[in-house]
Amino acid sequence: MADKPYAVVTGGAGFIGGHMVDLLLERGYRVRAIDNLTGGRELNLAHHGDNQDLVRDFRDIRSLAPDDKAFTGVRYVFHFAGIGDIVPSIERPIEYMDVNVQGTVRVLEAARHAGATKFVYAASSSCYGLADTPTREDHPIGPEHPYALSKYQGEQAAFHWNRIYGLPVNSVRIFNAYGTRSRTSGAYGAVFGVFLRQKIAGEPLTVVGDGTQSRDFLFVTDIARAFLAAAETDKTGEIWNLGASNPQSVNRLVELLGGKAIHIPKRPGEPDCTWADTAKIMRDLDWQPQVEFEDGVNRMLAQLDYWRDAPLWTPDSIAQATKTWFDYLGKEGGDAR
Repeated sequence: MADKPYAVVTGGAGFIGGHMVDLLLERGYRVRAIDNLTGGRELNLAHHGDNQDLVRDFRDIRSLAPDDKAFTGVRYVFHFAGIGDIVPSIERPIEYMDVNVQGTVRVLEAARHAGATKFVYAASSSCYGLADTPTREDHPIGPEHPYALSKYQGEQAAFHWNRIYGLPVNSVRIFNAYGTRSRTSGAYGAVFGVFLRQKIAGEPLTVVGDGTQSRDFLFVTDIARAFLAAAETDKTGEIWNLGASNPQSVNRLVELLGGKAIHIPKRPGEPDCTWADTAKIMRDLDWQPQVEFEDGVNRMLAQLDYWRDAPLWTPDSIAQATKTWFDYLGKEGGDAR
């Protein structure tokens, strides 16, 4: 066991991090999954049983010391830990900056002191704001809310550690992740979790606006493969956009899930389309998506019961939950880029 390569996955009990752990174990790595279980679930690692190659480390990344023993001998660090969602970031910007920026710095320092071979940062396409599409890596940066800003500043910190301290860093800007074991708790957020819980309850699916808006959905196992490629490559100091490069409308998602829909007001500061230009990652890492959108949705429907304990959102509760969104991003100048 000692001669196996060692990887640390922060946010390892979370949605994407949990699938990253799966892939690493499958590929013969020893893995430490660090997660404070705020957004992650022990259930996402339970299927590994007592696998001796997996260490579950349930603590906050902000508690990491520069010489943290959890990183001793690490080859790769995959940094997914953080807090998401737009509305809470508007309400609690200090917390978002603390976790997503200062927490990232803690992980960077632990990786640096341990001599990690590669640090791969899970960045967000939200840094582009209301972007032109398809969106390339050199698109102007324009975060629309504190969540986007905090994720971008975390990425800037990672590249600062690359430049000043020589820590090998790559960043992958994720567009719209979806898939099995996605989050079931927390604030009003990702469309899949909202719709799947509504489907279980037999309630209409709450479609924002007219549903023609489209998102560049990419299945989570394809994301994990891209991150492993970003670690194993000799390239460093790189940024890659990650999506399917095949946007799907919300109306198409409703059609695949089945059931009635009800329309709620369109929100300010949200793009009509997200669309990753993936030419760079396909060229540099020889990566391409493998899971078609229809297949991915069917895989989620096959595990529908996973979302049974998720919050059930209604038009009224969504309106209440997103009031801050409209109050701040809907003001004149609130959409400024």
